[in-house]
Amino acid sequence: MKATARPFDPPVHLARSRPALWAWIALGGLAVGSADMLFAMAWWAQSGTPPVRILQSIWAWFVGREAAFAGGATTALAGAMAYFVLMSAIVAIYHAAARDYRVLHERPLLFGAAYGAAWFVLLHLILVPLFSAAPPKRFLPDWNLACLLAHMLLIGIPAAWMSRRWYGGMR
Repeated sequence: MKATARPFDPPVHLARSRPALWAWIALGGLAVGSADMLFAMAWWAQSGTPPVRILQSIWAWFVGREAAFAGGATTALAGAMAYFVLMSAIVAIYHAAARDYRVLHERPLLFGAAYGAAWFVLLHLILVPLFSAAPPKRFLPDWNLACLLAHMLLIGIPAAWMSRRWYGGMR
């Protein structure tokens, strides 16, 4: 007996199609970067910090605080773009590792959370303080704990889920 397609199943050529890898990674960077930026904006809004200042603070890593804060919308846009590039690189690195290590996309909660935590340590505790044109003025325990959790939940786990989705097929 010949099997027939159900009326709401997509055609086979559409069910298995997926976007180009670069688009998938850029979308991932945009998603996790947006989530993390919104988290930071919401956190600092409690103390009266405007959202544009968060984006300028990212650009300050490259040009220093005074130059970034004096640049208005231009430096805020530059900060946002730089952060989306960084987040896309973070998604791409996980994706590349998951290609060779299947367990990374088989256990996205565990390995995604660990990956996000590792990036928190690398970015917030090593790279930005050492190489930034505007290193943090002081260590804020509550902010750093919140950032650790945000990196785990908003960056690492979504990067792992995106990898799982890519390697597991587009169902």
